[in-house]
Amino acid sequence: MMVHTTGAAFPAALAAVVLLAGGCGAPDLTSPSASPPNAANATQATLPTFPGPGQFVAVIDNPYYSLIPGTTFEYRTETRDGVETNTVVHDRVFLGGDLTEDTFDWFAQDIDGNVWYLGEQSCEVENGQCVSTGGSWEAGVAGAKPGVVMWADPAAHKGTTYRQEFLAGAAEDVAKITGLNAKVDTPYGSFTGCLETMDWSLLESASREHKFYCPGTGLVLELAPSSGHERSELVAIVRQ
Repeated sequence: MMVHTTGAAFPAALAAVVLLAGGCGAPDLTSPSASPPNAANATQATLPTFPGPGQFVAVIDNPYYSLIPGTTFEYRTETRDGVETNTVVHDRVFLGGDLTEDTFDWFAQDIDGNVWYLGEQSCEVENGQCVSTGGSWEAGVAGAKPGVVMWADPAAHKGTTYRQEFLAGAAEDVAKITGLNAKVDTPYGSFTGCLETMDWSLLESASREHKFYCPGTGLVLELAPSSGHERSELVAIVRQ
């Protein structure tokens, strides 16, 4: 997987904040999301009130989720179908050199340091053609609501299930902080004091991912037991 940040994505994210707050007001983010198909996985995901206009900063520099324009994070994932690489905010997934997903994600950081996820325009690609835009959503449109992808103070939210995105029946990813001092080894390096989260979708009863974010670096490792124990590791960071 490769994560690439570009300067063009940030004005779009900030514009989405202004449009949402100015046109619709601060949405109610306290109601529970819909239950997943498997009742055993039902949960209530919480979020604080979405900040209003003037409550956001121009640079996303949260130490666990920094998105500085011009930075490329390169990851390698061994899947059952082959080696997968990925280019976020413009997120492109390649399998065996062929483009399989092309996505634009929108993020913004508030003045307290929380990083908000405001939507995605996603396209599943087959033979060079977009065949599905499933999972796409935009905060403030058709009932979609923004979510938090990274807290400014993760320790204060440990054990709480929080919504990362919300469009009923289409985008219902949630996460829970399960550790604050993990040790991680990757091809890029060894890390300590890392944040560990468990991520899943309320629309997929079997989905589970464990992600590790290390201060000053960001996402360094993803483990997906439900997908054949896939392991996605940070292998390089390139800064322009």
